[in-house]
Amino acid sequence: MTSPLDVVIRVDAAGVCRTDLHIVEGQWAEKSGVELPYIIGHENAGTVVATGDAVTNVREGDKVILHPLVTCGLCRACRDGDDVHCENSLFPGINTDGGMAEYLRTGARSVVKLDESLEPAAVAALADAGLTAYHAVRKAIPLLHAGSHAVVIGAGGLGHIGLQTLLALTPAEITIVDRSEQALAHATELGAHHVVAATGDHVEQVRDLTGGRGAHVVFDFVGEHGTEAEGVSLTRDAGSYYVIGYGGAVNIPTIDIISREISVVGNLVGSYNDLDELMTLAARGKVTLRTKTYSLDEVDTALDDLDEGRLPGGRAILVPSR
Repeated sequence: MTSPLDVVIRVDAAGVCRTDLHIVEGQWAEKSGVELPYIIGHENAGTVVATGDAVTNVREGDKVILHPLVTCGLCRACRDGDDVHCENSLFPGINTDGGMAEYLRTGARSVVKLDESLEPAAVAALADAGLTAYHAVRKAIPLLHAGSHAVVIGAGGLGHIGLQTLLALTPAEITIVDRSEQALAHATELGAHHVVAATGDHVEQVRDLTGGRGAHVVFDFVGEHGTEAEGVSLTRDAGSYYVIGYGGAVNIPTIDIISREISVVGNLVGSYNDLDELMTLAARGKVTLRTKTYSLDEVDTALDDLDEGRLPGGRAILVPSR
């Protein structure tokens, strides 16, 4: 313990995220500033085993999911409820040791107590992937009125959560675009109104579904390999292109931004309140995860399966052997 507001959890489940691959590839080295070795893992859920003297919101034995950030609660962003932009935050698994371990220390401001119906392994990936998807949809709610159209690019680990959140929170007509037939079938089961295979003429197919005008909001859960240009093309004039996945680059002539009056919106994780709301949807069965469980010792296999696309529409979850 280093603070009276510390909480130590026994990690019962840690999600494997594409960001973990990007960390291994070195994409976060400059931004995070960490020195090797350090422990990755930023999608964590488990059981409280110890608390500081000032902690009152959880106690030993409680099942919890962790907001990815450890925040101060004192800066302007935290006081505005925008704790994802806390000026003094730590990000376990990104810039400090994370949860692919047996235990993890966090702060009282980061623990969300789970409903009795939820188990850590079933929801761990919602701590980041689910939270990020929920945050993006939550921001877009004012744009998605009845009669509006939303396009979701990528129905995999993030996109299938985004789809469920859109269905739970908005009246929008929803089209899913993905190259995986398995992911498209899953999206149909979840309630997508249209699914389009990304096989070459998919941009034209989606534009036809939107009456030739494009979508009010495009959610790009891929953000690389050409989806950036496709996403902009599928955004209607005065519409919004939401970037959630990353790895590529968005290149739009400024005259197009002005003449079409489109918005490009970045999305970084989400707030504590976003996570709390998402857990309410999970407890009601509105948002569920398709998962594959690995032991903690199988982390390399899990990362490889994710990298090679062997988890279409699902999430890898590490469970420590005890």
